Amino acid sequence: MKFRIFTEPQQGATYGQQVRMAQAAERLGFDAWFRSDHFLAMDVDPGPGPTDSWVTLGALARETSTIRLGTLVTSATFRHPSLLAIQVAQVDEMSGGRVEFGLGTGWFAAEHEAYGFPFPERRFGILEEQLEVVTGLWSTPAGETFSHAGEHYTLKDAPALPKPVQQPIPLIVGGAGPKRTPAIAARFAGEYNVAFRADAEIAAGFARVREAVEAAGRPADSMRYSAALTSTVGETDASYRARAERIGRDPEELRRSGVAGTPQQLVDRIGGLRDLGVETIYLQVLDFDDLDVLELLASEVVPVFAE
Repeated sequence: MKFRIFTEPQQGATYGQQVRMAQAAERLGFDAWFRSDHFLAMDVDPGPGPTDSWVTLGALARETSTIRLGTLVTSATFRHPSLLAIQVAQVDEMSGGRVEFGLGTGWFAAEHEAYGFPFPERRFGILEEQLEVVTGLWSTPAGETFSHAGEHYTLKDAPALPKPVQQPIPLIVGGAGPKRTPAIAARFAGEYNVAFRADAEIAAGFARVREAVEAAGRPADSMRYSAALTSTVGETDASYRARAERIGRDPEELRRSGVAGTPQQLVDRIGGLRDLGVETIYLQVLDFDDLDVLELLASEVVPVFAE
């Protein structure tokens, strides 16, 4: 299995805190450091305020050297796809080819209202068209131009530059939608992600996407399956409970719904997720000031699942 650290900086994190966590994750051997793409805190004090995901990842590309970097997931409502294609390709070059690109429809209506971003009721068409534009710009041969005439976006003779280092950039599509999501994932993605869902929903999502991949004529092993769940760990039950409460979660509820508890409890939980077909797990770590959580995960949990 691959183990990745996933964070929610809009809940209260400066750029400096994000750098320290990403560098710790790299030092400890995690496969990747991912962050959310939000501009409004959820149910907490809004300070110190949001940081932009792709500005942050561009800076981290220069402050790290081996760990992969990405979003889970970029919101299609925040950026024009041409701008997004340029941003992501640039960060890929800045990192030496370590970017992974997650893109989704966007869901948090309040942040759109707060900052004036349009939030149309129907967004799957926007997501699909953004993927067409972004992948079209990246895959257009050098020296040729890219044009697109769609319902939401029109491009004419774009030079389709810059090109990313990776061809193609690994692309992640997530969500639990029963119809549009599997088809979009099968068409564009190399990884399908289910976030913060019960085991039965994870398994059902994977099954639907496997069917869509088969229907699209793709090899079954061309899709990687991942899950994102909130995580914290303590050497003892008491230390675990203290950490869970510090991030505002009920210890027992988090133990049931997330990947949380003592190291052995995490090993047992992750083993069950692996049996469901999870190949990559995103551990959502919410306390930027407690990097000992990463140390404990890296020393007591991850080695059990070494590939």
